[in-house]
Amino acid sequence: MTGIRRLVLDVLKPHHPSIVELSKTLSVLPGVHGVNLSLYEVDQQTETVKITIEGENLDYDEVKDSIENLGAVVHSIDEIAAGKRLVEEVETLQER
Repeated sequence: MTGIRRLVLDVLKPHHPSIVELSKTLSVLPGVHGVNLSLYEVDQQTETVKITIEGENLDYDEVKDSIENLGAVVHSIDEIAAGKRLVEEVETLQER
């Protein structure tokens, strides 16, 4: 049985550490093959970022703890993929 292969998280973080530092921290976690952070919103004290992590047997609790140790908070899990391979989402007629 294989575990989580992709996590997409909505995260609220302070301005410091930067998204560069956050991505470096997440990229060295066990099983992580790649990390992508996108900045979506900035206000006076915080930034909203989308974090996409791909790998093998990702440990959500370890990812969440690493994010929280840097002073950020996971707002939501926006996507998760698990299994032997990644399954890409398909647009339906209703979504067009």
